[in-house]
Amino acid sequence: MTTSPASGRTRRPHCSAAADENADPRDRGYAKWLVDTEKVVLSTTLTASPWERARVVNAPAAEVVAELKSHGEGDILVNTSPSVTKALLAADLVDRLYLLICPEIAGDGQLPFDDGLPGSRWRLVSQEAGELGETALVYDRVR
Repeated sequence: MTTSPASGRTRRPHCSAAADENADPRDRGYAKWLVDTEKVVLSTTLTASPWERARVVNAPAAEVVAELKSHGEGDILVNTSPSVTKALLAADLVDRLYLLICPEIAGDGQLPFDDGLPGSRWRLVSQEAGELGETALVYDRVR
């Protein structure tokens, strides 16, 4: 077992939360969805993916997503990657934005939005507050 320094969660090699009866049901549901979902990993260093149903692509995020949108069907989710999110916002390729605000200050890391992004309008479509003060916000792009 290893512990992720970012989350403090214990990871079990070869044992997915999807199959772990002791895992939180929310984690099991998310893990099952993630295992079953086709994934595109944007990387300049990886040549192969360690995950099932995943392929590695070494290309600019905006080009990859524009290609996926033109040929694919369904949603494209960018999970916890500020650099990819910023590139897609700059290229006006984001239709829905999920923000999770936690009442904790990490002290460093990438800012979610930098100067230089083009102006855009968004409409709040959902908001939820959690037990620990976290707030989940969902915005749709107004075009």
